[in-house]
Amino acid sequence: MKYELQNIISGKSPVRHGDSIQTISRYLRKSKSSSKTFETSKQIKSKEATLIKQFCDSTNFWITAININAFVSSGAEQKVYLYNKFKVIKLNDSIYYETWEDYFNNLLLNNYFFADTAYQLVGFYEQEDILYAVVEQKFVESDSETNLENVKRFLIENGFENTRNNDYFNPELGIILEDLHDENVLTYKENLFFIDTVFYITEQFYK
Repeated sequence: MKYELQNIISGKSPVRHGDSIQTISRYLRKSKSSSKTFETSKQIKSKEATLIKQFCDSTNFWITAININAFVSSGAEQKVYLYNKFKVIKLNDSIYYETWEDYFNNLLLNNYFFADTAYQLVGFYEQEDILYAVVEQKFVESDSETNLENVKRFLIENGFENTRNNDYFNPELGIILEDLHDENVLTYKENLFFIDTVFYITEQFYK
């Protein structure tokens, strides 16, 4: 599985709705590979934002308007809008991640592990000098409160260890999965739907 995930992250293997995510990730890696200077994550992220804007300019990948009347909710990292009865639109500024590439890796990992709530990157949006990735996701209903013990049991059965509260780590894969509280994992007809994941890749992932 680790080899398969490495290929997905590098863009060598497909994953559901992964094309545009892998394309922008590849563009960032190619553009950054020419730089040999040591930079802080803040400097890297700022340069990534510039590269993303250049990419959007050259490929017409900008989202120019958001229907603010369809606003549903917002959190520290994103704003959620109802697109139609089947999908939601999420604007994410990648605040939880040191780099934009880390955020894109999170999307790819989500789409691998939780294909039924896969993200599709449809463009980027800029408002008040803040850059947002715009993703579409299946609208998920909830018919009961999520029992976090069910979440824990499910993840443990799939190789993740509970490290603290709602955070998990897969020691075999070197992947961290955090913030799985009952608003980020919904329950419908006794099935769990992971609608907001926070994946991080550790150095162990590449060994």
